[in-house]
Amino acid sequence: MNRIVSTIFLSFMCVLTSCTTISNDDQGHHNANGEKTMKMTQTDPISSDFEKRLKPVGRILEDPDYNVWGCSPIWGPDGKVHVFYSRWKNEAHHQGWITCCEIAHAVADTPEGPYETVDVAVTGRGGDWWDAMTCHNPTIHKVGDKYVLFYMGTQDGTVYSKRVGMATSDSLNGPWKRSDKPIIEPNPDPDAWNSICTTNPAFVQHPNGELWLYYKSWRINDWKKDLEGGLRVATSDVGKFTNRQYGLAVAKDLDSPFEKVGDGPIIDLSHLGENAQSEDAYIWIEDGKFKMIMRDMGYWNHEYGLMFESEDGLTWGMPTVAFYAGRNYLPEPPNGLEREGRFERTQVLMKDGKPDYVFFAMVGGKYNTSSGAVMKVD
Repeated sequence: MNRIVSTIFLSFMCVLTSCTTISNDDQGHHNANGEKTMKMTQTDPISSDFEKRLKPVGRILEDPDYNVWGCSPIWGPDGKVHVFYSRWKNEAHHQGWITCCEIAHAVADTPEGPYETVDVAVTGRGGDWWDAMTCHNPTIHKVGDKYVLFYMGTQDGTVYSKRVGMATSDSLNGPWKRSDKPIIEPNPDPDAWNSICTTNPAFVQHPNGELWLYYKSWRINDWKKDLEGGLRVATSDVGKFTNRQYGLAVAKDLDSPFEKVGDGPIIDLSHLGENAQSEDAYIWIEDGKFKMIMRDMGYWNHEYGLMFESEDGLTWGMPTVAFYAGRNYLPEPPNGLEREGRFERTQVLMKDGKPDYVFFAMVGGKYNTSSGAVMKVD
């Protein structure tokens, strides 16, 4: 398996190299293996076909009492749109996502809304559970006859206990049966790329029936360096050394364990530009191709979306622009908040195997906290 993943990584590097410009006067960088690599200059932003089809709809789920984040939609058997979203009390401010978040369930007749919150799907369980304090970043999917809610939980409200787990149900209205333990654990080696946590899950069912779960992580030793340098936890700070990457874990079915694919990441932009990285992946298969949207974290900037394509879900080409800054589509007066004017936590509402609407999280809005936002894909 390691030889396969090494080949995949080299293929990914070759694709990147063929589409970038090498800076001749650069002294080079060192990758995770200590090998010297040349610094590469990104291509100019190119709009994807996906971006050209985006039409603004507006904000959803604006709540006077809660910050709202990460809205994941799915069509229900009742013909309605069901959205599972993160929320936490305003008293905790924006950083409450890591200490006191729950995943609520809202329903609307159309993707545009209005939405009515009907229940709370999962919330912190307390005690020694892996999701004792917070449940965050949901992504809802149907696997066979089951609905599966993948999400991130924390046991103690810190980055170090962030773990990916899941809850399953026969109905979108619950009850939800949660995994007793995280389904993906970090690497215990502090120098490993995925040693600090597992978070921000992105799911796709492979055509062969396997369950593919992509996850975000980074190196714990790099994180500690940034903390020493003054990095503010649970804010928009990204750090100087920390580099967020995506790995993959695969299971045969919902009753089987998720096993990591290889030792390295599947998506690694660390060799591009100044600590380029990405997060908030959403993945689907369309017309036989794997497609992935991620939030840019330094490839072009920290506001665009990155659109990748792949023939196999393992080797990904160079990105195009999935979306520009949120303010370009939903202009609002300045609100003075961190993350102002940008989309995060992309989730896609599919129809007949193609994207129909895109849901985001966005700070600001009617109560100057945060809410969902929706775009139509024409």
